[in-house]
Amino acid sequence: MKHKSLISAIAIIYTTGLIKNNNMFYKNKPIQSIDFNNKKNYSNKNIQQEIFFAAGCFWGVEKHFENIEGVVDVVSGYSGGNYENPTYQDVLNNRRIQSESFLSVLQNIGLSDEEKSSKKNSLINHTETVKVIYNTDTVSTEQLLKNFWEIHDPTQLNRQGNDLGNNYRSAIYWTNDEQKEIAIRTGQLYQKLLTAKGYGKIVTEIAALEKFWPAEDYHQDYIQKNPNGYCPDHSTGVTFNGWIEESPVADISPLSGKEIIVIQPDVKGTCLFCIEFDKKVTSKYEGTIPLKWAAASSLKGFDLVTPTWATPTIFLIEDGKEVWAHQGIMSSEDFYKALGEFKLGKDSEAFNVAFNQGTDKRFCQQYQIFKDTPDGIFIDKLSGRPLFDTAYRFDSKTGWLAFTEPVPKAVYEVVDNSYGMTRTEIRSVSSDIHLGHVFNDGPDGKPRYCINATVLEFIPRTELES
Repeated sequence: MKHKSLISAIAIIYTTGLIKNNNMFYKNKPIQSIDFNNKKNYSNKNIQQEIFFAAGCFWGVEKHFENIEGVVDVVSGYSGGNYENPTYQDVLNNRRIQSESFLSVLQNIGLSDEEKSSKKNSLINHTETVKVIYNTDTVSTEQLLKNFWEIHDPTQLNRQGNDLGNNYRSAIYWTNDEQKEIAIRTGQLYQKLLTAKGYGKIVTEIAALEKFWPAEDYHQDYIQKNPNGYCPDHSTGVTFNGWIEESPVADISPLSGKEIIVIQPDVKGTCLFCIEFDKKVTSKYEGTIPLKWAAASSLKGFDLVTPTWATPTIFLIEDGKEVWAHQGIMSSEDFYKALGEFKLGKDSEAFNVAFNQGTDKRFCQQYQIFKDTPDGIFIDKLSGRPLFDTAYRFDSKTGWLAFTEPVPKAVYEVVDNSYGMTRTEIRSVSSDIHLGHVFNDGPDGKPRYCINATVLEFIPRTELES
């Protein structure tokens, strides 16, 4: 049952500068800048508070707020509708636009108590909402609301990106007057910033919380339970100047030849899958094909087919045209296999060696080039990481490159029982490609690393020192 004492929905009309509440209109005071770092603006009486946000699919919203210091807990659920005990299936079934009067609420024309009563037989759907419990001595309400506005597009009506329906509508449900005041003021400030960037009017529903129903267990911590995913980037890229150091986003144009583009959010650092992908893969990449992270809004002149709303999205591009793409995080192994097809060619000898455990022909062309190079290092042909040094190269007279030792921590060994033999396979730590085998018949009792030349590239030491 709903609490009678709760205040009716508040709607903000940004076009006229009016606020409607209980059939009374008040002219807004001039918008004043807020010092969001000064907690004296709002003296929180309770250290722990709750506020409720709806910004599209609650999986990503939950994960985002969980990673903010000072947030105690985040729970996914449903709020904002007028029927009891909603389930996930209920809010999906009811995601049509139900009535003109409710649509007008979303367009920031508020309903009075009397109007709500007269429409009591109209079904109002719930929206996917997260309950955020936070300590105000660590994180302020202002900071949380800043995050809310910035992580989605509050100008989109009944949707976020490709998630369509009023169950994905933008909303703030406050639990005290301080939260209400901050929500209104930050919304007004954010509207000015959005307008300056060419965006339309905010349609976020701002209302007192009436009731919150936790979602089913499998929705809680969904991204943590399903880590191989992506963050849907619905943000506008517009940020509050007082909270985030902004720098102009430079346009990125295609390079000639091959390149790798990884799509990140406009607000860097807000996609956890991007952070993980960078940590595990791209931060270790040193290959010869250029790789850069970029916001989709910064790409100019590219011929892309795959949508760019998911972060990360990995593009393999040649002369500005998409050759291959993947939405969501990838393992290092999958990334390098895709890169192998792109750089080496799936039917090439090098690809067969790298990914099918093949073997170069004896005295192959690449061996002839690499057997007598000047002083330098051999690198992984895909990752660009050092593998072997010419200081440990010797002529084994077998027709394959031979070394007595690898670069420390650059390779690892695997038992290979193929072809009725037991051998020790050598693989690259960085890309996991097959390199060759190691035998115990090297010079002076040392090992012989028998390595395929087609999966290597060479860098003279003079270039490394310059």
